[in-house]
Amino acid sequence: MPVSLREAADDMRDELVRLRHALHREPELGLELPRTQEKVLAALDGLPLEVTTGKGLSSVTAVLRGGRPGPAVLLRGDMDALPLTERGGGPVTSEIAGVMHACGHDLHTTMLAGAAHLLSAHRDALAGDVVFMFQPGEEGAGGAKLMIDEGVLDAAGQRPVAAYALHVISSVLPQGVFVSRGGPIMAAADRLVVTVRGSGGHGSMPHHASDPIPAACEMVTALQTMVTRAFDVFDPVVVTVGSFHAGTADNIIPEEARFEATFRSFSASAHERLRTRSVTLLKGIAAAHGLELEAEFDAGYPVTVNNHQEVDFASRTIRDLYGDHHYIESPQPFTGAEDFSFVCDEIPSAFIALGACPEDQNPATSAYNHSPEARFSDDTLPVGTALYAELALRRLTRTK
Repeated sequence: MPVSLREAADDMRDELVRLRHALHREPELGLELPRTQEKVLAALDGLPLEVTTGKGLSSVTAVLRGGRPGPAVLLRGDMDALPLTERGGGPVTSEIAGVMHACGHDLHTTMLAGAAHLLSAHRDALAGDVVFMFQPGEEGAGGAKLMIDEGVLDAAGQRPVAAYALHVISSVLPQGVFVSRGGPIMAAADRLVVTVRGSGGHGSMPHHASDPIPAACEMVTALQTMVTRAFDVFDPVVVTVGSFHAGTADNIIPEEARFEATFRSFSASAHERLRTRSVTLLKGIAAAHGLELEAEFDAGYPVTVNNHQEVDFASRTIRDLYGDHHYIESPQPFTGAEDFSFVCDEIPSAFIALGACPEDQNPATSAYNHSPEARFSDDTLPVGTALYAELALRRLTRTK
């Protein structure tokens, strides 16, 4: 009886763990990941893949040609780390000061490399091609958009009919449990940088100055009021001012005040209205106080929107592989953001979360992704590897 992809992934566990630990020990930031790229290329060496690397970033694109003609599917794994100093114990820790795989991208990279091995061994059964997208720069640098610009979606010579991405979570979910939903799954994320300029003076005589601080404080409050009065509660937005700086001493009125905010939204219309309404609001407040305003709206990642049919297909595959209790449909989107959204805008896609909390920790209290104490279980490596491979194999054999 032939070995299933799930069994084959289980047999690869030690190899997967070695790769993941090697990646975890040497994390890298942003778009330039030379050591990570080198490890990925070594892991793919000897497989029947058409491998190319990025021109403007340390990406790896690998195409597996199936034994029979058919469409293409894309599997994506992000590779970059975060600027954090790792704390706490674990089977492996970062050896690079101030850099840590705190979001589990080392697991994603390993799972995708493992899937390349599994599918290469089943090449004759593939009715089409598989594109493996190893992506740098997910953490704010927009690496997915850059890879699209460099042609990853056309690497197989035809646009993929579907794309899939996994993302591990270090808490909340029990280990091995998948979560997804059709429609919006992750928020759009934008950044607003505001500088309010007035004229400085003595703190005891504010009428001889133009104080930017009260106006800037009013703006922060007004942004929160805007959320509740200008946006539909059933199409929610989140505005958080996370940085506010002004002044040098208690008795000096400064010339300027500066703050930064993050905006989250779940629809294209709310995304656009946030930009226009917020800037109009802030300009009005500045004008009322006789102050100058500079507002820079930095459009970040768009809403990550899952295709309903692809999510239904992925959920059926998960239930078939691991049982009904291993899949949960999320009742609402997550407020984090993802640059897989750029792929979703081009290709029918499914973005799927996977619980990776270690068995000796409680998901309800364990550290979340992006924490310096975040921990991810190696036991999820074969689980994600098998799902990546099954999604590609079954999607290429599925008839419309």
